[in-house]
Amino acid sequence: MSTTEKIVESARATEHGFKDLKLLAEGLVSSGPPERAKKIALELLRSDFHQARCVGTFVLGQLAASDADALGILKEQVSQDKDWRVQEILAKAFDQFCSDTGYEAALPVIRDWLSAPSANIRRAVTEGLRIWTGRPYFREHPDLAIKLLSAFRADGSEYLRKSVGNALRDISKKHPELVRLETTSWDLEVPGVSQVYKLATRALV
Repeated sequence: MSTTEKIVESARATEHGFKDLKLLAEGLVSSGPPERAKKIALELLRSDFHQARCVGTFVLGQLAASDADALGILKEQVSQDKDWRVQEILAKAFDQFCSDTGYEAALPVIRDWLSAPSANIRRAVTEGLRIWTGRPYFREHPDLAIKLLSAFRADGSEYLRKSVGNALRDISKKHPELVRLETTSWDLEVPGVSQVYKLATRALV
């Protein structure tokens, strides 16, 4: 049985949660050269089992800071996966890239992904960096986190708007005045904005 087949068999045993899948990815990355891990990750992405594709996504996230091609595969290929669980791991993989790169240094890539046509790519950022102000750099610059998120309050994707609203709500727990100041200027008559507003201000009294 090949390494890929062994990983698929192990991954299939995971019915709930992602911890075991992440451990499989970490084991693969630490067991040999990055090129080997990347090759196996690409094989896993072709699996019929979402758990295997999740492992492959985790692997690429761990390689992405030092491998631009791995980051590109996450953006262009993994973002097209139809399974919501894979999209959750894409968000985690993007955050792994930002953490390994440094959040300030990753800002150009953060902005690039936020400008992507695909809602899955944009959401990988808005969801992956939660809680935004718990991350280095954004902890000291909550105003920038709020600005980046608020730009999507009228986004055409409800899936993304929900992520944005929840991310702003997270921030409001430590920075209520900043979120209140931002949201008071919103036009709630614009389609979608009221949904984000309700989520973002839920913790504000």
